[in-house]
Amino acid sequence: MRIKKILLFLSDIAILYLSLFLTLVIRYGYPGFENNWPAHFLPFSLIFVVWLLLFYLADLYKATTLRNQVTLLRAVVVAVVLGGLISMGAFYLFTGFFELTPKTNLAIFTGIVFVLMYAWRSTVAKFTASNALSVLLIGDSPAVSETADYLEKNPQSGYRIAAHFKALDGKSAHDLVEEVERDSVNLVAVQAKLLKDPEIAKLIYRLLPLKVNAMEFADFYETVFEKVPLEEIAEDWFVKNLEMRRPFYDVVKRAFDIVVAFLSGLICIPFAVISAILVGLTSRGPIIFSQKRFGANGRVFKLYKFRTMRTWKGGEDGTPAWTEKNDPRITPVGRFLRFTHLDEIPQLWNILKNDISFIGPRPEREELAKKYAAFPYYEMRHIVRPGLTGWAQVNYRPSASLEEAYEKLKYDIYYVKNRSFFVDLLVTIKTIRYIFIAHS
Repeated sequence: MRIKKILLFLSDIAILYLSLFLTLVIRYGYPGFENNWPAHFLPFSLIFVVWLLLFYLADLYKATTLRNQVTLLRAVVVAVVLGGLISMGAFYLFTGFFELTPKTNLAIFTGIVFVLMYAWRSTVAKFTASNALSVLLIGDSPAVSETADYLEKNPQSGYRIAAHFKALDGKSAHDLVEEVERDSVNLVAVQAKLLKDPEIAKLIYRLLPLKVNAMEFADFYETVFEKVPLEEIAEDWFVKNLEMRRPFYDVVKRAFDIVVAFLSGLICIPFAVISAILVGLTSRGPIIFSQKRFGANGRVFKLYKFRTMRTWKGGEDGTPAWTEKNDPRITPVGRFLRFTHLDEIPQLWNILKNDISFIGPRPEREELAKKYAAFPYYEMRHIVRPGLTGWAQVNYRPSASLEEAYEKLKYDIYYVKNRSFFVDLLVTIKTIRYIFIAHS
């Protein structure tokens, strides 16, 4: 899945430069365009960074966007229109920097990008669906059934279910080989618990000479959904997959947190002062609200925010209630602060104190963390520093029940396993999308 996204990204770069080439040929002729190429190359190259970001924010790298032509068309239109408007603003507001005001060229370029992007994505969707890897699923859990149903409905994901065996009872090596050859199976994903049976392990072993890849189902599920199926793994999975120490990554990430938090704090001083005044004048109570949260290694610390609620309301068991949509406890000013995320400015101090990072599993309230401790492997989310935003936050809605909190834990464990500069960049971009698009 990640390789597919990288290839799409590289093809988008090619489309942008091809569109620029065609624009200049249409406008100035061939030959003749080469005299204008140098003046356009660097300015447009800088703008292309914004276009690529917009492609990502519009979900053009998600398999589900390729599901049908309407969804794809909507995503391409949004990305291209925003790209054209932002490019126009950049060229005309910063003429001294770009030294270019390509009104006609920009209009032609935008039209060409739209046509090529839509045509290319449509081709990729059809090719992926018709050339999907044939998968044999072996297992009887709800997660296996969920995966089979999802892939049946989303052939553009790159996988096709050839067969789903809930068990291999009575299956001989000959039967299994025959099934694989008949459906041209490329990949076998089998539940780890089944592989512990020597007879089943031998059956899967017999498939390897047929050039069929075999993998544990948990790994396949993670590839498809970008989360970890907690019900499919055991302690040995963590021993094999978790890298506890990443010295270079940890040092660079901490340095980044300090520099960005300090600079952001300076920039946000006016907004913080105004927010503090509004909170103090419109409702009773402290301006800064502090709350005990669970951090790295289970250490409890105080997380700071501008207060957005009138009172604190407990649940039936005394546990603080989840925040709900249109929660009556939220003040009008608090609603605005939450909408703009200005209430989180004080958390820059938590970052400087090393309580949290910019990216990581979101720190839970102490009372809820004790409740969630009943989830399997919950303590593993605490082996890394929590974050202002995280993989679970950008991929799943805010939890309002134990079931939803458990679902978010699957994303948190995925982040703990796969944490890297690349994943942090994806979280950052998706957070920007959430702030500027999800609220629109």
